[in-house]
Amino acid sequence: MRAAYIEELGPPEGIRFGELPSPVPGPTDVLVDTLATTVNPVDTFVRKGVFSTPLPFPFVVSRDMVGRVAQAGPGAHGFAVGDLVWSNSLGHEGRQGAAAEQVVVAADRLYHLPEGVDPADAVAVAHPAGTAHLALFAHGRVRPGETVFVGGAAGNVGSALVAMAVDAGARVVATCNPRDMEYVRALGAAGVVGVVDYHDPQLAVKVRELTGGIGVDLHIDTFGDHDLERAVELIAPRGRIVLLAGVRSRPVLPAGPFFMKDASVLGFVISHASTGELAAAAVSINRLLAEKRLRPRVTETLPLSAAREAHQRMERGELRGKRLVLRTDLTTD
Repeated sequence: MRAAYIEELGPPEGIRFGELPSPVPGPTDVLVDTLATTVNPVDTFVRKGVFSTPLPFPFVVSRDMVGRVAQAGPGAHGFAVGDLVWSNSLGHEGRQGAAAEQVVVAADRLYHLPEGVDPADAVAVAHPAGTAHLALFAHGRVRPGETVFVGGAAGNVGSALVAMAVDAGARVVATCNPRDMEYVRALGAAGVVGVVDYHDPQLAVKVRELTGGIGVDLHIDTFGDHDLERAVELIAPRGRIVLLAGVRSRPVLPAGPFFMKDASVLGFVISHASTGELAAAAVSINRLLAEKRLRPRVTETLPLSAAREAHQRMERGELRGKRLVLRTDLTTD
């Protein structure tokens, strides 16, 4: 099979595209013919060793994929040849990645794709939507009627956060660039109670006005800058701050105001999620995909052989708000 892979940790220029032996599924695994994959920031962290995890070399890059079942092991119940499926947890803890014509996926990390859902849409939202679900439910413990602050709501994770929070019965106060405000409002209709320019010097004042002076119950900022001074100011008593980005950030926590609010701050990465947490997220993702309430804003399609270019563009910061979809049925011109 053809695959995009590395033979050692390093820059994107080390990604090769060529022939590797086809993987062999175990008794509880599923062999999948890959249709599409994508690239996430964490894929670049794994490739260059910023995110330390066991890697079998040669290592196939990327973690999200959509494909068709080619073979199911005797213990991989519920999967049949030809089924459309997806996964968003390959390429970590010794598992080979997704940027290959064939992949082996453990049955408990594989989910059916709902009928009528575009595989390119599914692979584009699999990782950001999974991250959003974990932030809101597994770690943020959001409840109906609560108010959620979403910083960077027009981005891939941010837009999924808005859609999922409103779906759960929460109210959303969001920040974004002024040009994206209508898009963000449309993500949650009446559930989005306010959208503020994230560069507004009066941001904190406006957010508190939108919450009647009480503050937000759950604060999630997707930028990774982690202005904890402002976050603590914005949260209500017993508010929660969830950190999900900013691998090199070193913010200062205003401990006095923080503990006086009985607040909590939690951090997580999707790579550490349990199979049960990922499966719960997949149920929600599939439903929202099928209902057309969860979809990528902008996608660009490239051949699988362009994996090196995809990593380079990700690291240059060219993909904000855009998802690159790498397809196995395309060839380089």
